[in-house]
Amino acid sequence: MVWLPLLVLGVAIVLESFSLRTAIKEANHVRHGQSWVKFIRHAKSPELPVILLEDLAALIGLVLAFGGVGMTVITHNPIWDAIGTLAIGVLLVLVAIVLGLETSSLLVGEGATAQDTGKIRKALKETDGVESVIHMKTLYLGPDELMVGAKIAVAEKATGKQIAKIIDTAEANIRAAVPAARVIYLEPDLLRAPAKVAPTKPVATK
Repeated sequence: MVWLPLLVLGVAIVLESFSLRTAIKEANHVRHGQSWVKFIRHAKSPELPVILLEDLAALIGLVLAFGGVGMTVITHNPIWDAIGTLAIGVLLVLVAIVLGLETSSLLVGEGATAQDTGKIRKALKETDGVESVIHMKTLYLGPDELMVGAKIAVAEKATGKQIAKIIDTAEANIRAAVPAARVIYLEPDLLRAPAKVAPTKPVATK
């Protein structure tokens, strides 16, 4: 009966392999050619990265357990079982750290990527009537829902009707450039030159 634990672990490895294979197939539908590291780091929905890492850790843990038990059975030295258990513990700690680091941004709020931010800024600047982008902030409200808030400079002589048309056009351009930008707040303002600070006179000391 000493081989029974190995049989159980072998069956578990096969079943966990199927589970990991399913998770990989589902992730391939949404990662759009990204590397696995980039997909896990930048995924806005944590479910798939968490499942992938959990399944991968479980499979590696089962392999470590199989190796530890197998070496114990072969050598009759229980130290191998202890080594396998210790390795599994270290593995779980590492996975927990990675998951904590990669999902912490979703807890405190994550903005758009540099690429999407550039697309949004370009869409605003190319909108007729927008003289410049004074200030802009982005924040993901959900996996596929990005909020964009920006202060844009318009012409001083623009009427209320013209400003409303500029904002509507700018919102349409942003959504065309970045479809995830579903919540958009645009504040029109005038582009003012920075105030000049009068030079200070030197003070003579005795």
